[in-house]
Amino acid sequence: VQLQASGGGLVQPGGSLRLSCSASGFSFSINAMGWYRLVPGKQREWVATVRSDGTTTSYADSVKGRFTISRNNAEKTVCLQMNSLKPEDTAVYYCNTNPPWWTSGSYYWGQGTQVTVSS
Repeated sequence: VQLQASGGGLVQPGGSLRLSCSASGFSFSINAMGWYRLVPGKQREWVATVRSDGTTTSYADSVKGRFTISRNNAEKTVCLQMNSLKPEDTAVYYCNTNPPWWTSGSYYWGQGTQVTVSS
């Protein structure tokens, strides 16, 4: 299994970013996919989920109305469009299956991407 997120960066409050994640090594099209984020010193937080066929999405209350998750099963990618960003959105963002991929006794977390919201 490989999961690689990209698209992060530094953005001012109120700005936008679009994160992308490429997946391989598992049956992407039959798995729900999610975005999660991690702030140092805090537990990893679930952000959003899209079901396997892309028709149903769900969001954490903290991002509802600002973030949009989508997927492309043919390309095995999942994206997160983030608008109206706030400083509290600063974190390392990861994509993963939902629930997160479990292997060899632990959850697998691939490469995340840093998002920093600051003026």
